[in-house]
Amino acid sequence: MQFIEFPPMHVKVEGLEQVRLPRMVRARQVFDSARIDDVAAHIRQQMQANLSDKQRFAGKRLAITVGSRGIPQLDVMVRTVVEVLQEWQAAPFIVPAMGSHGGATAEGQLQMLATYNVTEESMGCPILSSMEVVRISTLPDGTPVYCDKNAAAADGIVILNKVKPHTDFRAKHESGLAKMMAIGLAKHKGASMFHAMGFSTFAERIPQVCEEFLAHLPIAFGVGIVQNAYDDISDIEVMEADQLLEADARLLEIAKAKMARFLVPSIDVLMIDEIGKNISGNGADSNITGRSNSAGFEDILDCKKLFIRGLTEETHHNGCGIAHADVTTRRCLNDIDFETTWINVVTATMLNGGKIPMYMENDRDALMLAVRTCNGIDFAAPKIVHVLDTLHLDEIALSETYLDEIASIPEIEVLSDPYELQFDPEGFLLTNW
Repeated sequence: MQFIEFPPMHVKVEGLEQVRLPRMVRARQVFDSARIDDVAAHIRQQMQANLSDKQRFAGKRLAITVGSRGIPQLDVMVRTVVEVLQEWQAAPFIVPAMGSHGGATAEGQLQMLATYNVTEESMGCPILSSMEVVRISTLPDGTPVYCDKNAAAADGIVILNKVKPHTDFRAKHESGLAKMMAIGLAKHKGASMFHAMGFSTFAERIPQVCEEFLAHLPIAFGVGIVQNAYDDISDIEVMEADQLLEADARLLEIAKAKMARFLVPSIDVLMIDEIGKNISGNGADSNITGRSNSAGFEDILDCKKLFIRGLTEETHHNGCGIAHADVTTRRCLNDIDFETTWINVVTATMLNGGKIPMYMENDRDALMLAVRTCNGIDFAAPKIVHVLDTLHLDEIALSETYLDEIASIPEIEVLSDPYELQFDPEGFLLTNW
């Protein structure tokens, strides 16, 4: 790990006396709340109904992919797949499939899984973590296709992953089952090779990698998972290997339709408490913030300034996404492991993701600076939105300057009377999400 102790920073800001931090109100944004209440039972039903010839798995060593994304009840879903396969007399094991995450080390990737309660003890099967890969084929453009060595040596591979919009490109296949093969199972070496051609090529090349996996490796079946706007599991589909690409594209459309978003039309300052790899590859989801390492996301949200306060515990100090902030705090930057972060950034070839924003000594100063540097606003009545992270947009905080505006938006329900933002003696925001 490599931490940097940033020096104290006291920036003189002209005109700061014009800024007034507004009172806030808690509000609820209402989205489609359909969810699967019993994910274990649902997976069992899907495996029984959608997979033919269960006897083909008897006596076979089957690798199950588990990535680094935060998915609610991930441990329950993986454990259920393991148990059903064991009931069918198979010998399942888990492989971390997360490219270069976890510091691009086998131990670091084991630690990432343990964060989600995915351990050998909790899963009831081995976890084989290695950064070694084998080359299985080559794409038409010459890009080598790699696969985790343990998965490649298995009798079958179960591709399990969340399906969601990507934060750096748009395509028929984005973050999902196909990408799990192209990048997750490719580990650090393969992910680096695949990213070398840039995100603009992903739309064409991700399905090509999937086809190569299907042609050269024994893909057993897929498990696609979709979350709704409330971070609950709304859809789980188990499919045969030959249906994997079609299901991946279909589930992506479902995921896009169910994504949370900000229902207010414009924001002066968006304040996010936490970013992390368990939230999104970019720390905060670019499909919500409009901030990405790639072009094409700018029209998603009219937001003048972004203030990021800190990192999630689950991200293990990976600061990917901090580059999108306009301002942060010294405490936040001191919490970033820049070695782990930059490995991730370099693997993706997006070096702009390794930049750091301006920082202030505490939350109050950072928020005041963000407001003061917005152009064309009323400094005495700024429009501020405060959220925990981009996975939780059901309950948010809005400045009271929004009250007249949101009165005509039935999907926003005000939950509290206006209240003052509270800071501790050092100037850091007191929150009670």
